[in-house]
Amino acid sequence: MGRKQSSLAFAVATLGIATYAMMDAFMKGLSIASGAYSAVLWRSVAGVVLMGAIYLVRRRPWPERSALTLHTVRGLAAGLSVLLFFWGLVRVPLAQGVALTFLAPLIALYLAAALLGERIRRAAILGSVIASAGVFVIAWGQARAGASHETLLGSGAILVASVLYGYSLVLLRKQAQVADPVEVTLFTGLVIGVLLSLGAPWFAVMPSTAQLPAIAAAAVLGSFSAAALAWAYGRAEAQVLAPVEYTAFVWAAILGWLIFGEHVSLYTVAGAGLIVAGCLAAIRGTAAPAPQTEAAA
Repeated sequence: MGRKQSSLAFAVATLGIATYAMMDAFMKGLSIASGAYSAVLWRSVAGVVLMGAIYLVRRRPWPERSALTLHTVRGLAAGLSVLLFFWGLVRVPLAQGVALTFLAPLIALYLAAALLGERIRRAAILGSVIASAGVFVIAWGQARAGASHETLLGSGAILVASVLYGYSLVLLRKQAQVADPVEVTLFTGLVIGVLLSLGAPWFAVMPSTAQLPAIAAAAVLGSFSAAALAWAYGRAEAQVLAPVEYTAFVWAAILGWLIFGEHVSLYTVAGAGLIVAGCLAAIRGTAAPAPQTEAAA
C-alpha cells in the first residue's frame, strides 16, 4: 500500500467524519423533537431509499450468503449503537457525547484481539489507563456542574454505544474487504431499518412535514459519510484511519454552539484530550486487523 493511497484514504475518511458530525446535529434536533427511536428509524428508511436507488442503477449482484451474514451482524451492532448514542445525545451536549465515542477505536483494538487473534500490547494497556482517566475527568465535570440523573444516564448510554461502535469498526474492516461502499451502506441501513420497524407501532412517531427536510439531509449526510468511511477502510489499515475519528470533536463543539447554544466545559476538553492521547498511545505500533483474503476471494 503506497503513501499516496493512504493519504487519499485519510482525506476521504476525514471528509466522512465531518459530514457525520453534521448529520449528528440534524439527528439531535430530530431526536429532541420526536425521540431517538423515530429519528433513527426515518433516517434509515430515507437512507435505504437513497442508496437502494443507486444500488439498482448500478445493477449490482445480490450479495453472497457470507457477505449478507456480515452485513446483518454489523447492522445489528450499528443499529443498537446509533439508537443508544442519539438517545444519550438528547441528554448531553453534542461535543461531550462525541468525546465519549472516542473510546471506540481503543475498544476496537481489544475486540480485534478477541475476534481476530491479535496480541494486546503494553501500549494498549497504557492507553486504556489514560483514556479511562479522560472519562473520569468528564464524569467529574458533570458531578461538579450538578448534572441531572438524565444527563448521567445519557452519558452511560453513549459509553455503551461506544463499545458497540468499536465492535462495528472491527466488522467494517472485514465488511469493506468483501463489498463496495454502496453495498455496505445500503445493507447496514436496511438491517437497521428492518430492526427498528419491528417496534415502530409502539415506539415510533410519524414525522411532520416540517421535519422531512431534516430527515432527508440526515439521510444524505449519513449515507455519504458511511460510504466514504467504507471506501477509506477498504484501502487503508485501521491504525492509519483511527485518528480521523478525533476531528469530530472540533465539528461537534462548533455545531453544538451554533445550533443548540451549547458551551464546552474545560472538563470536557481535558477529558477529550486524555481520551485521544490514550487512544493514540494504544494505536501506535499496534497491528491493524488483517485483511480477510479468503472472504474477499
